[in-house]
Amino acid sequence: MEDRLRDIQSITDAALSRLDDQDLLTELLERTRAIFQADTAAVLRLDYGSGHLVAAAASGLEEEVRQGVRIPVGRGFAGRIAAEHQPVILDRVDHSTVLNPILLAKGIRTLMGVPLIAGGKVIGVLHVGSLTQRQFTAEDLELLQMAADRAASALGSIMARDDRTAAEALQRSLLPSALPAALSAEMAVRYVPGKGKVGGDWYDVFTLPSGQLCVVIGDVTGSGLAAAVIMGRMRSALRAYALETTDPEDVLARLDRKMQHFEPGALATVLYAVFDPGLDRVHMCSAGHLPPVIVSPGRAAELAEIPSGLLIGASPRARRQVATLEITPGAALCFYTDGLIERRGRLIDEGLGQLCKLVTAGPPEAVCAAVMAALVGSETAADDIALLMLRCRPEGSQP
Repeated sequence: MEDRLRDIQSITDAALSRLDDQDLLTELLERTRAIFQADTAAVLRLDYGSGHLVAAAASGLEEEVRQGVRIPVGRGFAGRIAAEHQPVILDRVDHSTVLNPILLAKGIRTLMGVPLIAGGKVIGVLHVGSLTQRQFTAEDLELLQMAADRAASALGSIMARDDRTAAEALQRSLLPSALPAALSAEMAVRYVPGKGKVGGDWYDVFTLPSGQLCVVIGDVTGSGLAAAVIMGRMRSALRAYALETTDPEDVLARLDRKMQHFEPGALATVLYAVFDPGLDRVHMCSAGHLPPVIVSPGRAAELAEIPSGLLIGASPRARRQVATLEITPGAALCFYTDGLIERRGRLIDEGLGQLCKLVTAGPPEAVCAAVMAALVGSETAADDIALLMLRCRPEGSQP
């Protein structure tokens, strides 16, 4: 009984909390290995994108991490634990029960493993192994699960932080670092990541060889690294299609086909606008995105009348319409994502109405500042916000 209490205290030691997450995993594996007098202990994290378990930390068999061991979920010892969400004791280690070649080469004879669970989901596997034949017990499993619960907290934190860092870096690399110079236009933007997880909101502005100016704004459903990756792929594909055809509907149709083939299940709203070189006319096509706000000097702002087509990924037979609007000198357009105007407990029409009252044909930078101050203020954005103001220069004004 004293030995078990000592083992439990070693796993639950409050001093471990003072370590950073990666050091906590390393120290916890050392202690777990000592408790069971095992020769190896390892944590594998679940890579949801590939469906593989990847070695994240190890004690006694560090090659697993250094060589980037990957085990498909559902196959082999660790893959079985992750798929069944159940602990496994293995007293026969060979090619029929274990996929990891390092465990086989090391000569491991007995294995015991348990799932790492966070938020009700399996995020990885913790296992220990012995070079000698031995009998792990139900009591051993209980103790290992206790260690796994401690490891799951640290691993979950590492995964969340890694995902957010990667998503933020990806977004920074894909959002335009500077808006293109257009002699007849002034532009300003705001981009604010949402609280908690980075999402899939994006905007893009570029010119075509024809001199046309293109504006894109969109929102991939979901959040985190997965949404950011899809966003990046959509942005690159749309730019490529824009060079092949100037028809906005054709560009979105090609993008839709590409996404449904390579990213099945992904959904996104996209608004694609192509301005004639003189910025006196714009051709817009929407895949379920909110319409821009348009305002001319001396007139009240209003939502642009454009058909709202199906989202990207919604249907293989989706057809969308192009709306062509005449733009008067000095007019401005406001493109945005739903994070700007949606709030819990408020109808979306209220947010749209407020936005229309705020948008003017003034200098884009000043309008952006006013909109963000009124609609966001000191609040932390719950969802990503993308806002882009474009104003056609009044006749006779200097660029």
